[in-house]
Amino acid sequence: MIARRRQVAVALAGILTAAAACQSQHHTAKSSGRPAPPAARGFTLVAAGDILPHSAVLDRARFDAGGTGYDFRPMLAGIQPVVSRADLALCHIESVYGDRTGSPVFDSPPEEAQGLAATGYDSCSTASDHSLDDGAAGIQRTLDTLDGAGVRHAGTARTEAEAHTVTLLRAGPAKVAHLAYTADTNPAPLPQAEPWAVNLADPARILADARAARQAGADVVVVSLRWGTQGQDAPDPQQWALAGDLTAARTDGRPDIDLILGTHAHTPQAYEKVNGTWVVYGLGDQIAGEMYDNAGTQDPGGNESTLGRFTFVPPTRPGGRWEVTKAEFVPQLFDIDAGRVVDVNQAIAQGAELTGDRDRIREVVLSRGAAKDGLVMGK
Repeated sequence: MIARRRQVAVALAGILTAAAACQSQHHTAKSSGRPAPPAARGFTLVAAGDILPHSAVLDRARFDAGGTGYDFRPMLAGIQPVVSRADLALCHIESVYGDRTGSPVFDSPPEEAQGLAATGYDSCSTASDHSLDDGAAGIQRTLDTLDGAGVRHAGTARTEAEAHTVTLLRAGPAKVAHLAYTADTNPAPLPQAEPWAVNLADPARILADARAARQAGADVVVVSLRWGTQGQDAPDPQQWALAGDLTAARTDGRPDIDLILGTHAHTPQAYEKVNGTWVVYGLGDQIAGEMYDNAGTQDPGGNESTLGRFTFVPPTRPGGRWEVTKAEFVPQLFDIDAGRVVDVNQAIAQGAELTGDRDRIREVVLSRGAAKDGLVMGK
């Protein structure tokens, strides 16, 4: 495995050079204020899994910053070209921002938000089992930091009014609502005085929020869900049941939810079209240190993930649904030795021996028959 990762480092050089140029171009485009493209064009959305910076990850980010502070931009540069080309890019933040590190209670450096923004992420889900690790202060610090970096967020709130405000994002000609929920908050209970601080994955609540998002003007409703069984490739019965309930819900014949993005399993899980709606049961960890299974054995799947990419087009009739005309997954790997997110296909093209990782990711992602519904591996 170490030899394989050293090979990745060689392949990374060409990829990162191209990423740096693309990063500069993307920032210019995002801030140019150019008019929205014609509605008929539709838009592309990409989504990444958990950002989970363990101590080894933080050590690398500090090294990349020259020993003072933290710099996550080089860590994410390998996937930046794919992220930046999308009209809308979403991610999942597993921990709150602060100064502490360690597990199970840990904080991430606020510089992480700058790295996410520079990579091209527009909004991140913040509802997780660690949302309350530092109480209300941790939520306040995290959302303030994301606001300062220009990254939107969904899933936690500083005030009750914010908790009931829809996160609406512009994606080309469309308005996209980003909603986010977690199945639990570990042992930490919701604060009695602030029960709205973290969104819990209650089906009735999710559907009520989705309908409120439609009323607020959302063309497309995207739900981020932290759910599932950690370390398990296959979605569990709770995921199947919730996915079925959420995708079956309709108002005036139109689905209430247009896309579900899952996190928390810390390994890639299947994509599946359920009741006509794409569900990603688990994107995997985009950034994480070494992961271990229940037997204490290092699990390479814990450093594999996918970037989901979905192309939406406008409805063919008034009041109709924005349809996904192309569904893709981009296999990724977090190289622990190099401290870099690797676009697996690009690394293979540069000579890295990562076909085993690519094939494993592809097998898991397609394990519930998504290929027959048109899911393909993207580049």
